[in-house]
Amino acid sequence: MGTVAYFEGTDPIILTKLAIKGVNTLPVGNGMDNHGKNANHLTKEDNISCVIGYLHKVLPVMGVEITAKDILYTCNAYRIPVLLIAPESDKITALKLVDDSFADVEIVTPEELYDRVMEIAG
Repeated sequence: MGTVAYFEGTDPIILTKLAIKGVNTLPVGNGMDNHGKNANHLTKEDNISCVIGYLHKVLPVMGVEITAKDILYTCNAYRIPVLLIAPESDKITALKLVDDSFADVEIVTPEELYDRVMEIAG
């Protein structure tokens, strides 16, 4: 089993279910929230299967010169899949917000997240 890196706010029940199944979890931050290891400091040795979190954790903040592409740079470099959470009704718009920043990003609903992570990491 690999390791799932997660941004702050990810459902703790999902993280607990992953741990029970033997999937390691690693908190990561966007460089501004001081949550875990900075996502841009992930290495191959971290054995990351995917990165998960809510869409807003990778969107630009007004007045800050950092973009989703910057936050997800290492994921892109190491071809780590990213699952970003958004409501079903907003999935298309959400994907448009990050589609130019990352080659392997998928928008999932909260209900889809666990099953999709298990397909990748389990």
